Amino acid sequence: MRFGALKPIGVVAWFAGIAACIGLSAWSGINDVENAVASVGWGAALVVLSRATTVSIAGAGWWLLLPGGRPLRLRAILLLRFIREGVNALLPLTQVGGDIIGARLLTFWAVPGPLAAASVIIDVLVQAATLFLFAALGIAMLIALGSDATIAAVAAGSLAVAAPMLGAGFYVAQRRVGHRILHFVLSRLKGDNNWRLLATVDAVYQNLSMIYARRSQLAASGIVHMIGWLVGVAEVLIVLSCMGQSVTVGEALVIESLVQAVRGAAFTIPSALGAQEGGLILLCGIFQIPPDQALALSLIKRAADLVIGVPGLVALQILEGERLAANYSRRGGQPQMSLDLKSD
Repeated sequence: MRFGALKPIGVVAWFAGIAACIGLSAWSGINDVENAVASVGWGAALVVLSRATTVSIAGAGWWLLLPGGRPLRLRAILLLRFIREGVNALLPLTQVGGDIIGARLLTFWAVPGPLAAASVIIDVLVQAATLFLFAALGIAMLIALGSDATIAAVAAGSLAVAAPMLGAGFYVAQRRVGHRILHFVLSRLKGDNNWRLLATVDAVYQNLSMIYARRSQLAASGIVHMIGWLVGVAEVLIVLSCMGQSVTVGEALVIESLVQAVRGAAFTIPSALGAQEGGLILLCGIFQIPPDQALALSLIKRAADLVIGVPGLVALQILEGERLAANYSRRGGQPQMSLDLKSD
């Protein structure tokens, strides 16, 4: 995967998001934000630990989707899940760029390409479905707390609109209709690789059907992902408690669930830069938490992204380097990387 060939729109969105973060910090008072961040102290280390736990749980949810007699150990897929997290959080790509890279890296462990692609597609679907439930739980808690009815209504309306769109999109992409559309598009392509590509599409759909048929494992993956979302509430509790805010678990649940929903909706913006910050200012404001502390919460979350993501990016480069060296040696000194979905 060549990161130098990033789409310009992703880079523009990345810098626009950075500018938005700087603007919001200036509006809230940079010194106030700095003081709020400093007040968290060693709590930041607990946030990193919480984040590592949630990413590991998400990796376990992905692992459960692979067939019985799984082709790789849990520790290997945890490594790949941290790489996915690092790419999605730190590189100027859409927030699904790491998922595509994760599917390709699975083939390094002799997982067939179509199975790797299918497992990531369904893993993303399960994450989206459980995020929807997590956000719905947050809205229910917001209503139960008797907070701003207008915000609750807007959030519930947005969720109601997003649900059928999300469901329809995944249904079309993964069922016969989507299969036919993709076949039609590829059949119009020129080149000798056309039939090989069509065969790969067929194999991906066969693996999608196979994973869907294993309902108990699919349900187990959903439960594990839901646990991961709930564990993430600890980040809000830790940071705001360190800043002297007496936040309840219910209030932290509202903030975490709905900011994650905002991040999900802003998946085309690298790292949801600006969207996360604006969302936290609004959500924390519901509970009379000032903007500077809301931005400090976002910055601590960004710091956790960095601490968790950098090792993932380093691991990615090591894996790619080893693969390149192996291909170079195997092909008699002529390096060649395979970028399709088939494993070597």
